[in-house]
Amino acid sequence: MVLTDEMLLAEVARGDEGALRQLYERHAAAMFRLLGRLAPTRSSAEEILQEAWLAVWQSAGSFRGDSSAVGWLLGVARRQAHNRLRRVEAVTVEIDEARDVADPCVDVAEQVLARASRERIAAAIAALPEHHREVVILALVDELPYRDVAAALDIPVGTVKSRMAHARAALARALSDERVRP
Repeated sequence: MVLTDEMLLAEVARGDEGALRQLYERHAAAMFRLLGRLAPTRSSAEEILQEAWLAVWQSAGSFRGDSSAVGWLLGVARRQAHNRLRRVEAVTVEIDEARDVADPCVDVAEQVLARASRERIAAAIAALPEHHREVVILALVDELPYRDVAAALDIPVGTVKSRMAHARAALARALSDERVRP
């Protein structure tokens, strides 16, 4: 029987190291991608990843199921990064690993984004305020549903939607040759 992530978290809360190992195998790569964008160096991201898994081990019992286990795990990783990097002001944004996702939306902002080069998009994302940048990366690069983005960032889903709308508009303005009118 294959255990769900939520079942594995419950087992981790009871002290099952095997369950923690299974969760690690399933989700360490996603957590590392997130930390790689937040940490200034790869080695720093690796250290924070270790700290995050220690925090998962210690706090698995606090998972209430309000979000998916993945959203909760990413939230743990993000909190560990922010705790450790509080004094660091610059956040590196790497979207080279981003999947190319076609969006059939006919929205003007979406059309502008689709035409822009990868480098221009990376620069425009890096220029966003941090609270918008985090939402964009989790939703568009990591392809998390808004509910999981909300859990990872510890904000309401409505706030995720609002930040995405503002970020999309800012990206469309930054990437268009002519001013895009909302």
